[in-house]
Amino acid sequence: MNKWLLSLSIAAALTAGGMQAMAADAAAGKAKSATCTACHNADGNSVNPIWPKLAGQHAGYLESQLQAFKSGVRKDPTMTAMAAPLSDEDMADLSAWFATQKQTPGSADPALAQAGGKLYLGGNAATGGSACQACHTPNGAGNPAGGFPAVAGQHAAYVEKALKDYRSGDRGATEKGKMMRGVAAKMTEAEIAAVAQYVQGLQ
Repeated sequence: MNKWLLSLSIAAALTAGGMQAMAADAAAGKAKSATCTACHNADGNSVNPIWPKLAGQHAGYLESQLQAFKSGVRKDPTMTAMAAPLSDEDMADLSAWFATQKQTPGSADPALAQAGGKLYLGGNAATGGSACQACHTPNGAGNPAGGFPAVAGQHAAYVEKALKDYRSGDRGATEKGKMMRGVAAKMTEAEIAAVAQYVQGLQ
């Protein structure tokens, strides 16, 4: 029995060592990110508001989205093609690189942000709409352990499109996607626009 336990311990140690050796390499990710810069910019702060900012996003979330694009769970002609040749190591490295970058702050339209803040923080009791902060936290930092992305400072145009895609069912079929589909289904066009503006102004 003791020999068996010793063997198991050695195997576990070797496995752990192997896992550490394969840890994500942000520097390698920077070198691999050349093809990403056309849309997301070199530091992950996209100029076109319809393309998401990647800078400062949780590495685990970025990696999961690349895997979803590659597997076809999440569909986008451009991103599907970009993710197709990436290995697991490539995705981990790229995600680590963009996660280390500093996001440029955004600003909200004050005409919409107040209403958006009420929805983000408190939901809509009349329709049963959920408060965004429950998963994405009050300051929009997200919850990496739960797989919920940071949303603070994200482009309003991208957030608005994402919510509409969730509502229509065009945005993936992951468990988180199904959850967001239910949330977005209870939101009006005006509520989506307001929340998107509020999120853009969070820092």
